[in-house]
Amino acid sequence: MTEISNFKEFNEAIVDEFRANGGKVGGPFEGANLLLLHTTGAKSGQPRVSPLAYFRIDDRIYVVGSYAGADKDPAWVHNIRAHPRVHVEVGVTDYDATSHELPRAERDTLYPRLVEIAPVFSEYQAKTSRVIPVFEIAAVRDAR
Repeated sequence: MTEISNFKEFNEAIVDEFRANGGKVGGPFEGANLLLLHTTGAKSGQPRVSPLAYFRIDDRIYVVGSYAGADKDPAWVHNIRAHPRVHVEVGVTDYDATSHELPRAERDTLYPRLVEIAPVFSEYQAKTSRVIPVFEIAAVRDAR
């Protein structure tokens, strides 16, 4: 229980720092592209916020469900699989978006590009037998 509590406190501190500094944080994430992903809990239906590294490739935004190579997906992955409509904060901008899990072939093509940008994702994949999922986050266009 302590580990979960500490993880929650760690994430809350990152969220607070992100918002206080226009999307910039220090510590282990200094210089990283971070966003805040607002999801709806898959089971609880409650709002959740997860600070995540993101990648902008070919004018698209991707997030990776690595969970540092753990053998299970992070909670936010379960949430967006159940509720793909999300809200995103990037820097001082926020918007409604949809999430789309990349099909295996598309994920396998993109993952090496992610590893080129952030080599640690190769280590994360090597630590687990699960296929680490990748999601595209796309802004919802106003239909007016």
